[in-house]
Amino acid sequence: MVILISAVSSTGKTLMAQKLLEKYHISYLSVDHIKMGLYRGDKNCGFTPLDSTEVIGDKLWPILKGIIMTNIENEQHIIIEGCYILPHNMKDFSINYSEKIIPVFFGFSANYIQENFKTGIVKYRNAIEFRNGPEERTIKEVIKEHKEFKAQCLQAGVRYFEIDRDYDKEILHVYNYIEAEKQRINPI
Repeated sequence: MVILISAVSSTGKTLMAQKLLEKYHISYLSVDHIKMGLYRGDKNCGFTPLDSTEVIGDKLWPILKGIIMTNIENEQHIIIEGCYILPHNMKDFSINYSEKIIPVFFGFSANYIQENFKTGIVKYRNAIEFRNGPEERTIKEVIKEHKEFKAQCLQAGVRYFEIDRDYDKEILHVYNYIEAEKQRINPI
């Protein structure tokens, strides 16, 4: 079983991965760490950390896909989280692999961002990982990123969860989905 978690930056992906690790005792891999490891190891890796999410995501996809397939083939469980897991890449798996993957794509509505930008989003952006400096994106930019990500998910036909009002209450729908899918894959 492979759990893939993707969302726009500062949405709670790493926090979710940490909570799932604690609940299921499954290790997780941050795609940010792969990105920075490749870049720091070889400045000619084909991207820089400042490139767009799409450029980096497409460059990292063959590596991520190989990791996912290897884990499934070896019947090993892993959680992989990062904004570079792009919705359109989910079509790359045959049914033998896709039935063992729990894809989780989520984001915030414009309403949620407007009401919670400073108190809910910016305040908790360092909940698990340390980020240098203040939030540089404006509310308008964050709304645009979430709208674009949602559109990409809908276009790719992947399930998308949207937090609209109450993060703690609505994120439970995501955890319930993961639990139901886990039971489908590994009924015990």
